[in-house]
Amino acid sequence: MELTSKRRAELKAKAHELDPVAHIGKYGVTPESLAHIDKALADHELIKVKFIGFKEQRTTLSDEIAGATSSEVIDVIGNVAILYREKPQVSD
Repeated sequence: MELTSKRRAELKAKAHELDPVAHIGKYGVTPESLAHIDKALADHELIKVKFIGFKEQRTTLSDEIAGATSSEVIDVIGNVAILYREKPQVSD
């Protein structure tokens, strides 16, 4: 799923009002945190993940989470990553 820069900007603006749904703390990215993020993406499509610490690794961890959850990193701003995964189309 390749997003255009226009679509990324729209999603980034939409994410501005969202609160983080997951926090990555001292234990880093765990199977439990990935399961929680995966469920949140299935429910909401667009989410924020907050990093507590990991100042030098935020981008790497964001990419790791995106890869594990089949999502896209929209942006990493400060300690917060914005992730997006489009819901599959349901055909009748």
